[in-house]
Amino acid sequence: MNDTIVINSVRKIKYLFFVIATVVTLMASLFNINSAQAYPIFAQTAYENPREATGRIVCANCHLAQKIVELEVPKSVLPDTVFEASVKIPYSLDSKQILANGKKGGLNVGAVLILPEGFKLAPKDRLSEKLLEETKGVAIQTYSKSKPNILVVGPIPGDKHQEIVFPILSPDPNTDKTVHFIKYPVYVGGNRGRGQLYPSGDKSNNNMYTASIAGQITKIENLEAKGYAVTIKSSGGQEVIEKLPAGLELIVNEGNDVVVDQVLNADPNVGGFGQNETEVVLQNPRRIKLMIVFFFSVVAAQTFLLLKKKQFEKVQIAEMNF
Repeated sequence: MNDTIVINSVRKIKYLFFVIATVVTLMASLFNINSAQAYPIFAQTAYENPREATGRIVCANCHLAQKIVELEVPKSVLPDTVFEASVKIPYSLDSKQILANGKKGGLNVGAVLILPEGFKLAPKDRLSEKLLEETKGVAIQTYSKSKPNILVVGPIPGDKHQEIVFPILSPDPNTDKTVHFIKYPVYVGGNRGRGQLYPSGDKSNNNMYTASIAGQITKIENLEAKGYAVTIKSSGGQEVIEKLPAGLELIVNEGNDVVVDQVLNADPNVGGFGQNETEVVLQNPRRIKLMIVFFFSVVAAQTFLLLKKKQFEKVQIAEMNF
């Protein structure tokens, strides 16, 4: 009984988060702000962990088109050192997306970087001048208080940030016993452009709309800033009005016959989401020192062996001459 009450309470809290995120999105559209600016809050409030058990990052639930994203990190890092993780989100800068108000605008980009536990965002006082310059104007935040190893950035203008640099501080196993000198996986998800769905399942205006019944289009009403109202009348006399948001391009006309699930507008999406992964080794400095000592020993041994061989050859030549 208590478990049922807890589950219902959790569901109510999640639903409340969805409502808040939707209100934020609607307010953004009223003030002509790209609603994509509200998108990170969807994942951060709806999912405790952005990477599902299947390995899929939850951003793919709303950004349906699959695109490429690249991740670069050093092969190995030393403990308690700052290094950079580079996320590249390529797309054509000529692309324009439909904004929440129906107008066309540039694409935004965003990324989520999932680091091993113990790794975290490097503090500014540990950054070099180069890193300070590369991260200027990019607001990187932790996914949540309980997940400091997961970093989120965006949406930010894509024309200036097709490469996003994350300054990372590696942990020290000597002070943190939960981490070890081993190889760790690193995951990344990156999107460009707005999503096609909200977490509630509702379509955004960056999507394709279809006919819910078969019949003939008897009327297409242009609602200006509110989009279109397409009236479809079936052979049985049933009449349905399909409402399409502003900014979409219709590919049907009055008098056209349509079937169930036939697309009514051209695909407006020019963005998409991609994810990738790589590995980083937390290297023990002692191993490096021992390796250097080993290499030096091998070189010294080979050198002495060569000198001894030459000395032996000289002795042989002297005995032969004698």
